[in-house]
Amino acid sequence: MLAAVIFLEIQWQAQAWLGLFGLLAFPLCLTAWILLLVMRLLKKGRNWLLVWFGLLSLSCLTSWAALHGYDWWVNTNELDGLNSVQAFVSSQIFTCLLLGLPLWRNQTQSREVQIANLKQLALAAELKALQAQVEPHFLYNTLANSRYLARHDPNKAVQMLDHLIAYLQSALPDLRQPMSTVGREFELAENYLALMAIRFGDRLRFQLNYVPALRDIALPPMMLMSLVENAVQHGVERQPGQVDILLQAEEKNGCLHVIVSDNGAGLEQNVIGHGVGLRNLRERLQALYAGDARFELRMTPEKRTVAELIVPLISSTT
Repeated sequence: MLAAVIFLEIQWQAQAWLGLFGLLAFPLCLTAWILLLVMRLLKKGRNWLLVWFGLLSLSCLTSWAALHGYDWWVNTNELDGLNSVQAFVSSQIFTCLLLGLPLWRNQTQSREVQIANLKQLALAAELKALQAQVEPHFLYNTLANSRYLARHDPNKAVQMLDHLIAYLQSALPDLRQPMSTVGREFELAENYLALMAIRFGDRLRFQLNYVPALRDIALPPMMLMSLVENAVQHGVERQPGQVDILLQAEEKNGCLHVIVSDNGAGLEQNVIGHGVGLRNLRERLQALYAGDARFELRMTPEKRTVAELIVPLISSTT
């Protein structure tokens, strides 16, 4: 484009326009190239105050150099051009405006990315704190139940300890991993529900249903468990009589749908979807997937509470 403009102005013998074009284009291009080079080199340790200072300093230096070239061009061709102050100010304003706006947008985007990363780290810290609080409580209850069963029903006590060991084998690796899989999370939920089934007896029945092809699909750790724990807490504990819990995972339109449903007591209408745990779950989805994932909580006409995770279908090996 620069070459085309220069060629046309030479052909039209527009020396005054050619000089003005050089006065504006030279500082703009040279300042932009130097800024881009410096910002690429300092991508990880970028200081935006120094970047803005560099823009102003470079625009002054390049405008000063362009001013001398412009004065020489005007005097050589005996043209009526801008005086030195007009030429310098015009070149300075043109360069700062055309580079300042995209630089400001770049700084805003960089700040948004940094905030998103900090939010993701904060949510990960909240998850680990939640696990640190929940796991001891869960272990104490399970061990207390095992001690009671050891005295009154040794066979069930052995079953409970077997499920507890399997649960811990599934849960402990996820504590240090940013991402789990459908297979691991369903295995974890299955062992948890097996423990709860021993505790509640005939009042709790559960079923897991997902195709083996989805086993290695990535799924954030403890998200499924949060939904399962909600189903037990709000569905089974508050409902006298038998409660069925169904866990499903399926592929629809290129997305993974993970569904936990129960026919228990459900949630009160004034708190559906606004609990601390569910708010944390939504924040984690936003931090991990931006707008590509969502969570839905609804009641069906058959009075079943349905909690559904919808996330991108991504293999854990990619």
